[in-house]
Amino acid sequence: MADPARLLSDGRWMGAALALAGRGRGRTAPNPNVGCVIVRDGIVIGRGWTQPGGRPHAEAMALTEAGEKSRGATAYVTLEPCAHESPRGPACSNLLVAAGVARVVIALGDPDPRTDGAGAARLRAAGIEVTEGVRAGEARRSMAGFLTRLEKRRPQVTLKLATSLDGRIALPSGESQWITGPEARAHTHLERSRHEAILVGRRTMEIDQPRLDVRLPGLEDRAPRQLVLSSTGDLRRPEDIAGLEGIDHLFVEGGAETASAFLRADLVDRLLLYRAPILIGEGRAAIGDIGLTRLGDAHGRWRLMESRMLGSDRMEVYERA
Repeated sequence: MADPARLLSDGRWMGAALALAGRGRGRTAPNPNVGCVIVRDGIVIGRGWTQPGGRPHAEAMALTEAGEKSRGATAYVTLEPCAHESPRGPACSNLLVAAGVARVVIALGDPDPRTDGAGAARLRAAGIEVTEGVRAGEARRSMAGFLTRLEKRRPQVTLKLATSLDGRIALPSGESQWITGPEARAHTHLERSRHEAILVGRRTMEIDQPRLDVRLPGLEDRAPRQLVLSSTGDLRRPEDIAGLEGIDHLFVEGGAETASAFLRADLVDRLLLYRAPILIGEGRAAIGDIGLTRLGDAHGRWRLMESRMLGSDRMEVYERA
């Protein structure tokens, strides 16, 4: 029977590794954004997260910081340490073996066929105790872009909508600045910084001329690549996102037509909704026809993952059920 105290400790330290993994989201493609914490005698002696462009890996960073103190320590890593050699760096499973760690706690197995169980097997063969599956669900959400790319051959798509209580995004005249307040708009900028690319429709780009950058102190350099969906733009159809290279997280932000097109194509993995406590009445709807023919088909498709207030606005995050 598992030791409750050890389970609690493992969950706590894995939480720290997951927090570090979030620092790399939107900057590590085509590699996953991984976090690693090395602990000895209840003290963190090394920490790391995947760096921009995918190297160094989280384990390499953490082991470098820990140095000789790694011997006999426990490493907490959000994804199974890689088992394949690369011109860009050694396999992390080999680094952990060479460092002499006594135990490795893994949140999620790596589905990349070059590793897929081989990393954990290599650690066990070296006499290292391996524990798997600690906070696996959270790790899957943390690395959703990487996993979506492997499983569906396309980026993870987040659709952002900022609406009134009655689902409007603008007055009949087209005026839309601002429906939500400054707190919600700041949160949108944070979300932008966590995506490699941001996409709007041609009409939104021409009429609203959005800047689509990140205007948060310290994060200005994390503005995503800008894409336009149109017959002459970067993408002509939502399905074209499969051809985007170096993009594992796509933020779809502008235009009811664009939002509808992605929903109609069943390419939205995550809904980010901001709802302001206002009523507009007649105005522009957030989305149009999404191809729904039976009301029953609308149920059971989305699962609420997060809900909180941002100033006077409510933010809700839904994921595909």
